[in-house]
Amino acid sequence: MGPKKTIQPSNRFRNNEKSVGIGNAFWDTSERNGLAGIVAELSDGVLRTATDHEFVNFSCCSYLDLDSHPRVIEGAVAALRKYGVLDHCIPRSRVQIPALLELEDSLGELFSADAVSAISASVASAGILPLIASGHIGNGTRPLMIFDKNCHVSMAQTKPVCADETEVVTCRHHDLDFIEDRCKEYSQVWYICDGSDSLGGYAPVKELAVLQERYGLQVFYDDSHSVSAYGARGIGYVRSNSPVLDDRTIVVTTLNKAFGTSGAAVLLNGRPKEMLRIIERFAGALSYSQPLNTAAVGAGLASAEIHRTSELTTLQGRLQENIALFDSLVGTEQSGSAFPIRLVPMDDETVIDAGRRVFEAGFYVSPVFFPIVARGTAGLRVMMRAGQTDEQIRGLGSVLVGVGAEAASPTHARLVG
Repeated sequence: MGPKKTIQPSNRFRNNEKSVGIGNAFWDTSERNGLAGIVAELSDGVLRTATDHEFVNFSCCSYLDLDSHPRVIEGAVAALRKYGVLDHCIPRSRVQIPALLELEDSLGELFSADAVSAISASVASAGILPLIASGHIGNGTRPLMIFDKNCHVSMAQTKPVCADETEVVTCRHHDLDFIEDRCKEYSQVWYICDGSDSLGGYAPVKELAVLQERYGLQVFYDDSHSVSAYGARGIGYVRSNSPVLDDRTIVVTTLNKAFGTSGAAVLLNGRPKEMLRIIERFAGALSYSQPLNTAAVGAGLASAEIHRTSELTTLQGRLQENIALFDSLVGTEQSGSAFPIRLVPMDDETVIDAGRRVFEAGFYVSPVFFPIVARGTAGLRVMMRAGQTDEQIRGLGSVLVGVGAEAASPTHARLVG
């Protein structure tokens, strides 16, 4: 018997050896410094570990604190009582409880779209993107799919699957010239990107709309970080600013960030009902026997109603005030943006130690490093929320400057403070 064969990966669309090999060392160091794997209980907005260390969490995506809103909690409990079941474990294409359709109707009215629910944005993207690749979502043509280099892993992980159906390429972050050149070359092009990304930025939706109008470019956005926190009735950055909200644009958003509940929604416009049936039947895990559970549906209905009231505007206003206060204390590239995330630059050698010192001072911010960010661009990710107090924000700002963050310019501090 001859020597056994060994497998050599192509690494065309992912490279676990590189990601794990480099990134895991950062994770191990984070854990040794008490910055990963933390177990803590929440009480009155403060977290407490088993060793009685108290800290304020500045690394939470519930930007409006709706996840603890009494109406949202009661909505979940009321739905459980009404339907008497937590999980309706059967594919929605066969049997579904009326509450799921009620939620989708409510989300559709709220966002002015046809809404399809999923248990997560990752599940939604993993189900929708391969159908785009095969042309079943679209005009029947297999498109060139351009994935943004910085798009979230929930989208990037579908590249190998999509590449089994069509041609897949990756472009530099929001490289409009590259996208336009491909639009001139291919009969159908889809661009896959974040509408609002986890490191504090918005997509150039107006510039992309020009390409959509000129060439028929179609765009798939994940707008999870802006929905609820941004726009009238919380419709998010993309749906507030893109001039093209017809069948050339699809938006996926999570419901467990600023919306405050659980699950996700796929927002479509101008798609025929037959295409919605294709999604319902063939969109991978979105189609399996794991629809949103009853508690998530009830909580979602309650949150959607809050979005229709002036309370949402009040919460959005508080969030923006807190963002402005932070910007008056700490200088970042995101200063002045409505986005609730700030990235405080550090280097690979100091980011873990800086995070540890912040944590010891009573605050938690996430150290981010490769492969979360590009190599050499490590930092501390700060997430602002409506419920944070001035005292907490000023305290964090002082600690961050003490560990090496850039203090905001005096002029900016006077304008805000």
